[in-house]
Amino acid sequence: MSPRKAAALRNSDDARGLREHLVATAQRLMAEQGTAGLTVRGIARAAGVADGVLYNYFSDKEELLAAAVRAHVAAAHRNLGPLPAAGDATVEENLRHYLRAGLALHSAVLPIFAGLLTSPAILARFEESVSAPESTATEPQEGHALWHESLSNYLGGELELGRLAPGADIESAVALLVGICHDQVLSALLPGAPATRATVDSVVATLLEGIGP
Repeated sequence: MSPRKAAALRNSDDARGLREHLVATAQRLMAEQGTAGLTVRGIARAAGVADGVLYNYFSDKEELLAAAVRAHVAAAHRNLGPLPAAGDATVEENLRHYLRAGLALHSAVLPIFAGLLTSPAILARFEESVSAPESTATEPQEGHALWHESLSNYLGGELELGRLAPGADIESAVALLVGICHDQVLSALLPGAPATRATVDSVVATLLEGIGP
């Protein structure tokens, strides 16, 4: 955004619009270059505003970056698009869809959190904001639920429809799929970590051996 456009936002009293612009700018910079070395001045310049403008909306850089992390997580969920509902296609096809979506989500989100391991203040602010009773900060907008919640609800629906074995352990099935996502993404991030050889098809086939009818 140009300085002229940013000034227009300030002069229009659209405080929310300028705040969202600052969050979006910080989010883009984190995605492009990580959090190391990010400064208030750098974010302000990229946003086309004076340094002090950030403090009209955020108490410090940590609060701004925590908001940017929330926005990044929400955007990653929205980018997944619609997920299968119980009764659609086959359970095997649907679980493949969910696992591919989970891998895409974790590939987008985990590198950001890995980069914040040396910035505990930002992680603490993020945790505080999403733990607040009134917070919906980590929930995607436009009707998209969190991926792991959608997966759990989907499997619960299939269980009710009788397309899974009676008494199937839904929570463990979700944990296994989340674990595969963590394993594949983190092994790619960590130098020297052994790469998993599991494929989407093999993971789903193995899982269904345990919960299939």
